[in-house]
Amino acid sequence: MQKIYYDILEIDQHSYVIGATKKGLAFVGSRDGSIDEIKQFYDCQLFHDHQQVAVYAKQLEEYLTGKRQAFNVNTDISGTSFQKDVWQALEKIPYGAVTNYTEIAQAIGRPKASRAVGSAIGKNPLLMVIPCHRVLTKAGQLGGYRGGVAMKKSLLDLERK
Repeated sequence: MQKIYYDILEIDQHSYVIGATKKGLAFVGSRDGSIDEIKQFYDCQLFHDHQQVAVYAKQLEEYLTGKRQAFNVNTDISGTSFQKDVWQALEKIPYGAVTNYTEIAQAIGRPKASRAVGSAIGKNPLLMVIPCHRVLTKAGQLGGYRGGVAMKKSLLDLERK
C-alpha cells in the first residue's frame, strides 16, 4: 500500500487537497473536494504532512493567483502507456490555449481514439498541473471535468486574463 502525504491548500474561499509521495506530487484534488477523492486514484495510507506538500502547495497557490503559468515539480503518478501519452500531450498545451479531444488523439498518433482520450483525461490525478481543463469538446463546449464545469470555466478565465 502506497504512502501519500497530504495537506489542504486554502485559497480564495476554496480548498484543494494535495497529495505527494517521497518521489513527487501524486494528486491534486478538485475545488472543495474531499480527502476521499485521493482514494479514487490510489490504494494508499494517508498522512497529514504540511512540510512534505509545501513546495507543491506554493506552486499551486502561485498558479491560482495568476503568478505562475507552468509547474516545475517532480511527479509520482502511474497509468497505462496510453494514459501517459495523453497526459504528456496535455502538458504541451500552452497556458491560456485550448484544444479538443480529437486534436489530442491526433497528437498522440491515435486519430480514432477520441473517446479513449476522454477516458484517459478523466483519470488524470493532477488537476491543473496536467492541464486537462484546457481540453474542450470538438464543438468548443466545456465538456466534463473532474473538478466540475464551474472550476474548469474559472481556470480557463484565469488563464485568459
